[in-house]
Amino acid sequence: MEKNESATSRTEHMGEQVKNRLESEDTMGKLITDYGQIKLMNNRFHHRIHLLNIIGEIEGHECLGAQAKTSKYEHILPQLAVVEDNDEIDGLLVLLNTVGGDVEAGLAIAEMIASISKPKVTLVLGGGHSIGVPLAVSGDVTFIVPSATMVVHPIRMNGTVLGVRQNYEYIERMQDRIIDFTASHCAVREEELREIMFNTKELTKDIGSVLVGRQAVERGIIDRVGGVHRALDCLYDLINSKKNSKISENDF
Repeated sequence: MEKNESATSRTEHMGEQVKNRLESEDTMGKLITDYGQIKLMNNRFHHRIHLLNIIGEIEGHECLGAQAKTSKYEHILPQLAVVEDNDEIDGLLVLLNTVGGDVEAGLAIAEMIASISKPKVTLVLGGGHSIGVPLAVSGDVTFIVPSATMVVHPIRMNGTVLGVRQNYEYIERMQDRIIDFTASHCAVREEELREIMFNTKELTKDIGSVLVGRQAVERGIIDRVGGVHRALDCLYDLINSKKNSKISENDF
């Protein structure tokens, strides 16, 4: 009788484990589908890494069309707060393939990433254009794949804009915010960044520069050329270094 009860208990326990695993997989699947986010935890160090995927156009206060690929700041900002607050999350990996978008929303996300105290690495895949540039430099260490491009240009205004002094001053101040943030989070000097951004010789219908892979590293905007393998290895190293530092502090 006791053996039968034990077997039943084991069966129920296994059934509960399978149920929890399926629920976990379903939750992870929904996070990817709805928010482009997932937890990575099966690595050799057993670090828990939050993966944030920023793709398409950065959506701000106005909703874009149903057919547009967008990253919504109202989804991303709360998740970044969770990354900072959750002690079970060790680090953050940000994958970028964006054409840019809403300036204030993009800058808010970039500031949020940069302010996270946990190790964070960004990787540009495909494109990191426009407001994607501040997002790309917001990590502790930044990567770009050889074929990815970054279009660095001044703010573009959509729709009708009144040609009055106050509007021009507002645009200029916003431009300064982007330049200040970018220059303070990468190796490029502010003067050189302005030269790259206001280049008149490269784009036929606009001003700015196109940097491909290694060029972004040579100009000092991105730290290293590499893909997801190098980016993850770097993040593991940052996490290990931080954990070892804490152990050393506790020894004292």
